[in-house]
Amino acid sequence: MHPLLPALQKGLDGLGLALTPDQQSQLLAYMDLIAKWTKVYNLTAVRDANEMLTHHLLDSLAVIAPLRRELAKLNVPAGEGYKLLDVGSGAGLPGVVIAITCPEVLVSCVDTVAKKAAFIQQVAATLKLPNLKGVHARVENLTEPYDVVCSRAFASLVDFTTWSQSALAKHGVWMAMKGKHPDQEMAALPETTKVFHVEQLQVPGLGAERCIIWMRG
Repeated sequence: MHPLLPALQKGLDGLGLALTPDQQSQLLAYMDLIAKWTKVYNLTAVRDANEMLTHHLLDSLAVIAPLRRELAKLNVPAGEGYKLLDVGSGAGLPGVVIAITCPEVLVSCVDTVAKKAAFIQQVAATLKLPNLKGVHARVENLTEPYDVVCSRAFASLVDFTTWSQSALAKHGVWMAMKGKHPDQEMAALPETTKVFHVEQLQVPGLGAERCIIWMRG
């Protein structure tokens, strides 16, 4: 048994999230891959396994229930599946976590750093995730429409929405993961970008504020 499995299961209980044993194994295998690659490629500043579980894995898992709720509201043609773009994905947070927990969502993780995009491709191959791919590009150059464009601690809300505007489907939504409530960033948004929901998150074991800013273009 993976030494962090009990802590993961406790965290999932705290989030009210039910995952299959396979999904739990994939999440922990993903964490092991981050730890292995970080030794060479410096994917994350967090090196301690327990801290990684809380700060990265559970932090990303906290958005799954809200994401599923918003996806269900989107007017996506039947049979097409949902498409999500994770901007400035780095080690794949939350993109890889979304790909593991939501197999019906096609997840693209875009990063300007080639080795980070390569890491995502490696994760997809190792964990057999056909719905995950790493993209080495600048988000401004992407024009394929995505139902959800998300980011985690990536840039200001203005920069995030401006740079990824061309990748957002007409019916799509932005999901920006933030720490403290970003009042100043929200005030700086243009009138064309509408915040329709600010969602407070409770991350088990993490004594820090977290929220999602949901927006439409």
